[in-house]
Amino acid sequence: MYQDIPYFYTDTIHNFEYLLIDDNLKMIIIQSLKYFVSNGLIEVYAYVIMPNHIHLIWKLLKLNGKESPAGSFAKYTAHEFRKYLLKKDLKKLQKFMVDKIDRKMQFWKRDPLAIPLSSEENLIQKLEYIHNNPIKEKWKLSNSPEDYRWSSAGFYKNGIDEFGFLTHFKK
Repeated sequence: MYQDIPYFYTDTIHNFEYLLIDDNLKMIIIQSLKYFVSNGLIEVYAYVIMPNHIHLIWKLLKLNGKESPAGSFAKYTAHEFRKYLLKKDLKKLQKFMVDKIDRKMQFWKRDPLAIPLSSEENLIQKLEYIHNNPIKEKWKLSNSPEDYRWSSAGFYKNGIDEFGFLTHFKK
């Protein structure tokens, strides 16, 4: 991903496990995004945390040392997921054990989807997709997009940024 271009980004939990049904694990994602925003590494325009994947519309502003913020985000959240599951759910942790040369655990699938958004029309289309994801028939996580806590829909509907890291795409 290039810096200073908004992207529609999707990262999926390894083997499509429903890891993110636990609100504590959702908060690891939220806290990580807040950290990267507060340190000037990214801007987040929209997000949704689903049971087995996340969608973001974000812009990478600068590297985190030698790493891209996307790589740092995946590495940090995986590390925190592992720490949490070591304390709370060893059985679930075992689902993420892998036998690979470079790792023993894998929480995120390899190669997340990152699509550059070349126009405001593209961005709005992805924004609506993200916000409507929780109310789709498959998920039924909420009756309305803005009622789903783990999404930026409330920010765009009511101006409420509960976690304090969003930037309106029209800023």
